Amino acid sequence: MSGQFTEEIKVSGEQLLAKVKELVREGNIRRITIIDRDGKVIMAFPLTIGVVGALIAPTLAAIGAVAALVTECTVKVEREQK
Repeated sequence: MSGQFTEEIKVSGEQLLAKVKELVREGNIRRITIIDRDGKVIMAFPLTIGVVGALIAPTLAAIGAVAALVTECTVKVEREQK
């Protein structure tokens, strides 16, 4: 049975970029949303199958900039369930 499920991961600003890179490598991610500690969505982006390398680089650069501005945040991950 296939479908989607969501999980939330709390990270510090300095851990944010590493965590997103790790999630992208997992490959079963449909969408990532970054939420600040007040519950405001800072950034959200979809991940389609096969999006890697140079195509995701601008998004990772933007996440790096966000990481420098936040002390802690929540990464909301929508995963594809198989």
